[in-house]
Amino acid sequence: MTEIEIGRGKRGRRAYSFDDIAIVPSRRTRDPEEVSTTWQIDAYQFQMPVVAAPMDSVMSPATAIALGQRGGLGVLNLEGLWTRYDDPRPLLGEIVALDAVSATRRMQELYAEPIKPDLITARLAEIRDAGVTVAGALSPSRTKQLWKTVIDAGVDIFVIRGTTVSAEHVSHQTEPLNLTQFIYELDVPVIVGGCATYKAALYLMRTGAAGVLVGFGGGAAHTTRSVLGVAVPMASAVADVAAARADYLDESGGRYVHVIADGSVGRSGDIAKAIACGADAVMLGSPLARAEEAPGRGFHWGMEAHHGELPRGARVEVGTIGTLEEILFGPSRISDGTMNLVGALRRAMATTGYTEVKEFQRIEVVVQ
Repeated sequence: MTEIEIGRGKRGRRAYSFDDIAIVPSRRTRDPEEVSTTWQIDAYQFQMPVVAAPMDSVMSPATAIALGQRGGLGVLNLEGLWTRYDDPRPLLGEIVALDAVSATRRMQELYAEPIKPDLITARLAEIRDAGVTVAGALSPSRTKQLWKTVIDAGVDIFVIRGTTVSAEHVSHQTEPLNLTQFIYELDVPVIVGGCATYKAALYLMRTGAAGVLVGFGGGAAHTTRSVLGVAVPMASAVADVAAARADYLDESGGRYVHVIADGSVGRSGDIAKAIACGADAVMLGSPLARAEEAPGRGFHWGMEAHHGELPRGARVEVGTIGTLEEILFGPSRISDGTMNLVGALRRAMATTGYTEVKEFQRIEVVVQ
């Protein structure tokens, strides 16, 4: 790929965000009713390629169940308020009511409460009892400490999610998590991320991960770009990781690793563009935080927002626009792509002549 001269001493390549690209119609169209949005990871099949981000403003046990019953995958944050307090609902209400000046500091205090393993077990059991796929997320730093509790609780899909997750973490102070050994010893599929480059993704795929999360620093509540200067435009990131998936498929003799776009997916058009760039599914935060059922009650924040030393997120007001059902399947009362997300994806696939998600990954895109 052609590099651009940033200055005499630095060169870089041009990368593209979802806003920079558009999907090109093909020679045929389809009826939306003929389109299938199903996808499958390991033994688990879902009716829509939507994974809910493990954020306290988005997922509670109740909303994880509600999403699962509608054909998606809800991932519970196992380091959140639901595993620190017996009843976090009053605290969620307090966070919503905080003024902007004191929000970060107060959230740091609330999240300083120790994680209670018995609450991890209870929350995951609640989801399992509802008969939906059980998924929980830990950061890499907490995985070594709590993984056995999570597995014993009967999780179906284990998510290891951080701002940046690599297969080669170097530390002279603590023994890093050996992802290859860890994943090999588990009997459940593991999704890991985020990453944003071909090489980093290829190394994560070689650990045995069933899925790779693509993205960091691009979410509505993240300030990683302004705090750390770290960000990669998502269209290029997803396309690079999809290329790694194809090469690893050949390298491994046919092992397919799912690519999940995690970041800068705020509207239905972004979902379609993410899949067009090669994603198998998308992880959504702010779009689902706008649901009436969302624990954040119209506010949204991520794990980085309450970091004890270097917060890289904010509590942002996203508003409430409708029920979870309406946001996913309509009917929509808004024309900005924030409602009827799955219906819009169906329409995009039908308009361009595709009936399957994997086929839609081959659609032509252009730079605007």
